[in-house]
Amino acid sequence: MTTPDYDTDVTQLRDTMTKSLVDKGVLADPAWHQAVATVPRHHFVPGFFLPTEKLDAHGLTVWEPVTPELDHSRWLTAAYSNITLITQFGSDEPDWSHPQVRHGGTPTSSSTLPSLVVRMWADADVQEGHTVLEIGTGTGYSTALACERLGSADVTSIEVDAHRLDQAADALHGCGYTPTLAVADGLYGYWPEAPFDRIVAACSFRAVPPALIAQTRPGGKILLTLSGWLYGYARVLLTVAEDSTAEGPLLGGTVSFMTARTHAAPAFGNPSHWAAELPDNPRPARHGPEWLTAATDEAFHLRFLAQSAIPDAQMTTVGETFHLIDVVSGSAAALTPHDGDWVVREGGPLRLWERIERVLDSYEAAGRPGPEAFTVRVHEGKQHLRHPRLPSLPLPRP
Repeated sequence: MTTPDYDTDVTQLRDTMTKSLVDKGVLADPAWHQAVATVPRHHFVPGFFLPTEKLDAHGLTVWEPVTPELDHSRWLTAAYSNITLITQFGSDEPDWSHPQVRHGGTPTSSSTLPSLVVRMWADADVQEGHTVLEIGTGTGYSTALACERLGSADVTSIEVDAHRLDQAADALHGCGYTPTLAVADGLYGYWPEAPFDRIVAACSFRAVPPALIAQTRPGGKILLTLSGWLYGYARVLLTVAEDSTAEGPLLGGTVSFMTARTHAAPAFGNPSHWAAELPDNPRPARHGPEWLTAATDEAFHLRFLAQSAIPDAQMTTVGETFHLIDVVSGSAAALTPHDGDWVVREGGPLRLWERIERVLDSYEAAGRPGPEAFTVRVHEGKQHLRHPRLPSLPLPRP
């Protein structure tokens, strides 16, 4: 049983969070405003991890568990903050009765920050009467907002992790929401409930899954994040036509989502092993790796463009050397500083850095266009990133 003070705290914190989202301009729609003001987010996050400010001795992020038992005030305050709450790393399911501090690790499930959740639903132009498919139930908080906005009968949500879905289902049902839920891989959508008016993915894909287009009504829309092995991301809003062609613009902003598990990058081994096989005849590089590695919105955007040119490559930096490694073709490149500039060695069937240089040359010649200047077109089994002043870039085979 909750106490009056507890209920008051929850109400005040939720009201404060709702007001902050209004101030950010993400709750212009009264229906989404009402949903955020109603759904109790804390019911969907019985435990989560928050990063500490300091790295450990190995340079890894230290993640502290937060539960109501450990620190009730911190747990409740964080639950009603506009932040992402990490709930899982890898395939390890936390024991929230005895949670442990984590050092490093790759998050695989979370409760996305509320402003982005609402932004996704709003950008997909979800309206009363629409049937929607959500890919990536996660904690169920986003699902609850959709149910509050549309009614549970029009909401289907799928999750690849059975345990995650069980926990989300308990939270949803405990709050009175009864959407259609299923354990399923988002790559294939969910045929039993198709067709949908809107599909919104809370994970990212290397290319648009064809099943999602097939499961969308003509005139319907798909909002998803495209990603790749260079960790470039771009959100795209596609409209599906009668002939199953889908086309739409990239949306602005630097939004990233966890990659769908079937599209995750493979391990590439030791970079020094790859570099040792490269020919010892470096050439001057026309562009340095800072184009891709800088902590800027432009570099975020350029990683997405670059990976369209070398979709199977990954990048890493060891010391002063920047490596590109393509485990599919067996190609590699290594850039090292030399006399205030960069030199590059390349080997294998693909000249990886040369391909990136061509993209960067064209990008500069076109006036450095931002994401909103690009469109994605899916037609007859092919997918391309297009811009009127740049060569068409194919997306990887889905």
